[in-house]
Amino acid sequence: MKTINNFYLWGLLNFYYMAGNTFGQLFKLLSFGESHGRALGGVIDGCPAGLELDLDQIQTELNRRKPGQSAIVTQRKEPDTVEFYSGIFEGKTTGTPIGFAIHNTNQKSKDYSHIKDSYRPSHADYVYDKKYGFRDYRGGGRSSARETASRVVAGAIAKQFLGKIKINAFVSQVGDMKLEKKYQDLDFTKIESNPVRCPDMETAGKMEAYIKSIKKEGDTIGGVITCVIQNVPIGLGEPVFDKLHADLGKAMLSINAVKGFEYGSGFEGVKMKGSEHNDAYNNDGTTTTNRSGGIQGGISNGMDIYFNVAFKPVATVLQAYETINKEGEKVAAQGKGRHDPCVVPRAVPIVEAMAALVLADHTILARSNKI
Repeated sequence: MKTINNFYLWGLLNFYYMAGNTFGQLFKLLSFGESHGRALGGVIDGCPAGLELDLDQIQTELNRRKPGQSAIVTQRKEPDTVEFYSGIFEGKTTGTPIGFAIHNTNQKSKDYSHIKDSYRPSHADYVYDKKYGFRDYRGGGRSSARETASRVVAGAIAKQFLGKIKINAFVSQVGDMKLEKKYQDLDFTKIESNPVRCPDMETAGKMEAYIKSIKKEGDTIGGVITCVIQNVPIGLGEPVFDKLHADLGKAMLSINAVKGFEYGSGFEGVKMKGSEHNDAYNNDGTTTTNRSGGIQGGISNGMDIYFNVAFKPVATVLQAYETINKEGEKVAAQGKGRHDPCVVPRAVPIVEAMAALVLADHTILARSNKI
């Protein structure tokens, strides 16, 4: 009877409590806040002391993610200015928790009053209601992609901690429009030269025009972000449950709207024979090819780590649709508010941030294993 009561109690607690707000083992981020609440923010725990921070660079990373930055993203106007409250003194980290907040200033909650008692297709509305018995319908509340602003702040600090390790993400596909060049042939300095964040100017122009045409239809489109991590030392990652690529996969799949993750040769590798797919060694331990994607046996091998992240079309379309309400009745509705017609341009810094958090965590884990 005691066991049954314990399970019953666990069920009641789970009904009201939202878990899973912390990411990382040693370099950790606890994020808080909702899309239309007073602020979003976080607490970074485990950042080593003495790291000299470029606060302007952290804000620059946030500016890359913020809404309203171009004609092909949501027109919500937020300054997304980060304020730090702890863990930094005279420009350096103190080793104590780093607390920060990003205040919301341009909420239009009335844009969501029409979905107070109904559920938007392919959103978290229905499952939130069923799991927690209550939801913040304003912009999706905690399920909103606005939560990722906190990740970008933490990732910007992680990037500075990583030093020589370089992380570059870019848009490689919008709909069926794909960048055909290999990443080795691209100039990463051009990623920020256009609103799509595609480093090939010709392809970027076509992608931008396509996104604008989708927006005019009141519809949305998905895409792919490619991320390349360079100068990674050998030995990051653990060989069983904490494989480096497994943690990168978890990090990417935790981002809103992500539907797929592949690293190295990915799904294309299944078309090859083992004799073709194997990466042959050079005398210095590098490999002649890099189909492994810089990770072997869950551990970094010193080669470039590269992976793709697939994002679905944004679920909110500004068209009429049919859905159900809380009583299970079919109702007619139409999307309202300010939304991205394609999420991938603004998701580039989020992918980089999550990759940085994983690399920072594994760097500290590797150091702790040597003690």
